[in-house]
Amino acid sequence: MKATIWHNPACGTSRKTLAILQEAPEVELTVVEYLANPPSSEKLAQLYRDAGISPQQGLRLRGTDAEERALPRASDAEVLAAMAAEPKLIERPLVETDKGVRLCRPQDVVREIL
Repeated sequence: MKATIWHNPACGTSRKTLAILQEAPEVELTVVEYLANPPSSEKLAQLYRDAGISPQQGLRLRGTDAEERALPRASDAEVLAAMAAEPKLIERPLVETDKGVRLCRPQDVVREIL
């Protein structure tokens, strides 16, 4: 099974999710450090759609200025554009496998798509 994690190595939850993926049998893993290689707004839209959540639900509030910018109440397009331009606004980690996409908070959520 192929799996991709949009990972931030400074995040404990992201590191724990990565460890679960690395220990899973027969997982062909791709690690994308999204702060250095941010996904496009189109890719983010697809990930959130496949995860069954809105872009606003994938918005990182802690440690960002998202609230001050009124992003939790902004349109999907505005949120996605802000995330693509400033990837620190993306809540992490996002994981995509053949079985779906999850925002893995807490990290054990990843097991749903393995």
